[in-house]
Amino acid sequence: MHMNRLAVLTFSAAVMLVTAGARAADWPTFLGPERDGRSPDTGLLKQWPTEGPAQLWKVENLGPGWSSVAVADGSVYTTGNEGENQMLICLDEKSGKEKWRAAQGPKSSHNKYGGARATPTVDDDRIYLTGGDGLLTCQSAKDGKILWKKNLRADMGGKAGGWQYSESVTIVGKLAIATPGGEHAIVALDKMTGAGVWKSDKPATAGYSSCVPITLNGSTVIVNGSQSGLIVVDARTGHELYRNPFADGNTANAPTPAYSDGYLFWAVGYRKGGICLKVAHAGGKWSFEDAWTTADFASHPGNYVVADGRVYGKGKGGIVCADLKTGQTLWTEHGGAGQATWADGRLYSFADQGGKLTLIDPSAAEGSRVKGSIQVAGTGNSWSHPVVINGRLYVRYDTNLYCFDVKAK
Repeated sequence: MHMNRLAVLTFSAAVMLVTAGARAADWPTFLGPERDGRSPDTGLLKQWPTEGPAQLWKVENLGPGWSSVAVADGSVYTTGNEGENQMLICLDEKSGKEKWRAAQGPKSSHNKYGGARATPTVDDDRIYLTGGDGLLTCQSAKDGKILWKKNLRADMGGKAGGWQYSESVTIVGKLAIATPGGEHAIVALDKMTGAGVWKSDKPATAGYSSCVPITLNGSTVIVNGSQSGLIVVDARTGHELYRNPFADGNTANAPTPAYSDGYLFWAVGYRKGGICLKVAHAGGKWSFEDAWTTADFASHPGNYVVADGRVYGKGKGGIVCADLKTGQTLWTEHGGAGQATWADGRLYSFADQGGKLTLIDPSAAEGSRVKGSIQVAGTGNSWSHPVVINGRLYVRYDTNLYCFDVKAK
């Protein structure tokens, strides 16, 4: 897959992570429209009643999985296992009524962790999805019909960690970008046909996170964490520009890197902590300089969001807040740490175990930050990321998906 005319045309206009057909109030992929866990919603409840926000609907038959939801054009998309297949499921945004479900491919063959992993990515009338065993599909948003498919292992020589693939596909202009690992860590495909456009030029073992595009001064790079460290490639050609060996060979590097205001943060679990890099692009060259490290974040699987110059995420003993530029830990809220989403000045944190979601006011004093909580039903690990969009909160636990009204009255 060599650089060709398609790639040139792709970047002739401004590059955006969000798909061209997404509305302002869509959540088209994992971690939202900018892949940063931040919702554009305003006018939300600042504190919840004792019983929690009103439940609008509940779906109980998704099948096992940890994937989150994508919300686009009046529909909610997620995945779950059914028999030997991973299913792509489409629900009505208002009622939760199932519109359709279609087999995407085989369910993950991991015996202990076989649940559906990746969150779908919606781009206009197409949906992009990966399966645990490496099947990447482009499917119709109308009925789930497979339009094209590629296998990250068989077709691209991919190599993933022991917990298999869980990446959500990244759409950048005309490209569908994914991380098969192997001799070519990251690849870009023509999103309409699946034809290869470029492949990165150095090997890696794929981790469990998703790519993040960064654009500065008219140039774009693609960043992702891997089992071989933090990787940065040129979005036009796939040429690797930078690699940081932090967490190389770690047990499982799951969190997606977070970028904001010139700083790139990545923290993982298993007592590795996190790193932050100062990012710049000038004179046609990119630079990535060490800014700080921390031992206070312990994000496994989890994630972290950056808002108002601060990083929030799972750490030792609870939710940690740190200064983005210095790394100084400002406070820790004990308990409830897990998958984080930011909306209208509040942090929504879904605990790794037990299905409890906590609403946090990060500006409040110690002892008064918790502004409500809800408990949802399920079994096993509660690893799905909450979504807040259009005044609604979506929480998935095991086979169940809940929708709550969090709009202020």
